[in-house]
Amino acid sequence: MEIRKVKGLYFSGTGTTEKIVARVTAELARRLGAERTLYDFTTPAARQLDQFFSADTLAVVGVPVYAGRVPNVLAPYLKEKVRGEGDGLAIPIVLYGNRNFDDGLIELRDILEADGLRTAAAAAFIGEHSFSRTLAAGRPDERDLESADAFARAAAEKIAALAALPDAPVHVRGETPLRPYYTPRDRQGNPVNILKVKPKTDPEKCVQCGLCARLCPMGSIDPADPSAVKGICIKCCACVKKCPAGAKYYDDERYLYHQHELEEGFARRAEPELFL
Repeated sequence: MEIRKVKGLYFSGTGTTEKIVARVTAELARRLGAERTLYDFTTPAARQLDQFFSADTLAVVGVPVYAGRVPNVLAPYLKEKVRGEGDGLAIPIVLYGNRNFDDGLIELRDILEADGLRTAAAAAFIGEHSFSRTLAAGRPDERDLESADAFARAAAEKIAALAALPDAPVHVRGETPLRPYYTPRDRQGNPVNILKVKPKTDPEKCVQCGLCARLCPMGSIDPADPSAVKGICIKCCACVKKCPAGAKYYDDERYLYHQHELEEGFARRAEPELFL
């Protein structure tokens, strides 16, 4: 099939998903001789715009995995604003923080198929966990980026050789019906609920630059008072990891327990999984 444009769409609070989508789309465009564009839908305003894909445009859609699934706050955008015409191709990509991507990839694949895009390849990559600076620290690293290049080369070769749209969605690891969101538990098996936990602000460090408010994917931080988180917090940790003064942090005991359990239980190096 002839692809003239490769367009990458991504949600990336701390930049890890962006890094993979940028790398994959660059190599795909080079191999296919296509124009490349990127669209960041991390902010609320960006999720108001429709994205249409025709037959000559390859969509590469990347999201992080939260609790083993596509973040539920992104589902409306992906289902309502991303559209194909039934004759376009897509590559779903998820990025997870070294635990597991569970049903996140199969969920994203099925959303894109329902959007009128046929999936030709898919992948799950690893990024530094949003809660941590030690779990999968520094990833995606150079080895991951080499895997991204290899994946893009193989996907480009497959797509270039297609005489017609794929007969079925690309096979990926996951289950249908989708399993519930992953629930952290304490050592007695009781659920650890952190849904309503919000970041705190150290007033001695905060310089009122407003960066955290501009970065918040939910628009929940008050620009006039960065210590006020008036809306929901999805724990993407963009405000924590990107604060130039180190003023944002979490101190909730349940959150810290879950963070430490992840760091202790999933310290091994997980590797990307590629599906073609």
